[in-house]
Amino acid sequence: MHQNPHPDPPATPIELMDQLARVAAAYYRHFASAAAGHGLTLMQGKTLSLLTRPRSMRALAGLLSCDASNVTGIVDRLEGRDLVRREPDPADRRVKSIALTDRGEQTVRLIRADLMSGLTALEQLSGQDRAALGVLLDRAFPETAAPPA
Repeated sequence: MHQNPHPDPPATPIELMDQLARVAAAYYRHFASAAAGHGLTLMQGKTLSLLTRPRSMRALAGLLSCDASNVTGIVDRLEGRDLVRREPDPADRRVKSIALTDRGEQTVRLIRADLMSGLTALEQLSGQDRAALGVLLDRAFPETAAPPA
């Protein structure tokens, strides 16, 4: 294999930020298309995907970066389609938690399958490359890292 005697300089933080913006935009285009295939808006699909466990309206608003009043409308529409349900929070009965119904769980699985069918490049990465990408993303965005199991 021939080594390039003059390797390209590493990307600047601004260049990386621009690249991440392009990647995020492409991801959300795919996500919006996958959600639309199930009759959902981007925000409705995103809400469903965030319900890996029951969450309060306040927590959902924070994760979605929107006002709680917007979340109420989103949840109302999802509840009307039997994709989510409101249930009392075990820690505080005054608070309602939002949880996926069985139909909601199935819809999330279908959206993710549709999404992966459009983003096959991730599957083409080796296991080592996927692990390295995960580590780099967690280091660059520690607030989004999954908590330890």
